[in-house]
Amino acid sequence: MTAVLLAEDDDAIAAPLSRALGREGYEVTVEDNGPAALEQALSGRFELLILDLGLPGMDGLEVCRQIRASRSDLAVLMLTARTDEVDFVVGLDAGADDYVGKPFRLAELMARVRALLRRRGGPENDDIVDVAGIRLERAARRVLVDGSEVTLANKEYELLRVLLEHAGQVVSRDAILEEVWGDADLRGSKTLDMHMSWLRRKIGDEGPAGERRIATVRGVGFRLNTD
Repeated sequence: MTAVLLAEDDDAIAAPLSRALGREGYEVTVEDNGPAALEQALSGRFELLILDLGLPGMDGLEVCRQIRASRSDLAVLMLTARTDEVDFVVGLDAGADDYVGKPFRLAELMARVRALLRRRGGPENDDIVDVAGIRLERAARRVLVDGSEVTLANKEYELLRVLLEHAGQVVSRDAILEEVWGDADLRGSKTLDMHMSWLRRKIGDEGPAGERRIATVRGVGFRLNTD
């Protein structure tokens, strides 16, 4: 299991990001200040560091510089609320491999994490989820339904992943919108319903409601049936 160190002092960001990483199968440790993050990063336990630029005690740039003085193998993804291009350049010069500006969408950040681990050659999580004839291979972003490969668009894939990882449970509409689109405020739009319709069509799940793999729980959300 890939170990990720998340160095972020804002709990409104750290908590949902930690949960999202955990759902992807990563082992997550959170630190809220620079010195603690540096100590953990130098321990050799982690493959990836997600590093906030504005940490208390020691800012992210100095943490990154000190890490790079000792470790070149640790992938570093920097988070910054600053929008000036100079800040991004300074962050990369300090040794960061990539950066994401705040605010960010969870789906975009998770895609950056996967890409960064691939580039670094790290042991990206390759867990396979196999439920009710649907097989999802995270590392390859590959989906097979009853043995046949199905091509899904990015949001359709993420939507299916969330349902598979909570198979047998009802996942609320707000939870899906937050996880897949990074914005629960989209609840008033038809975005989720349209993507669900497209997903069902692609996985051959358009039969009578009682026979569908993905059940609609009215007024609440959706459930991927396990039988």
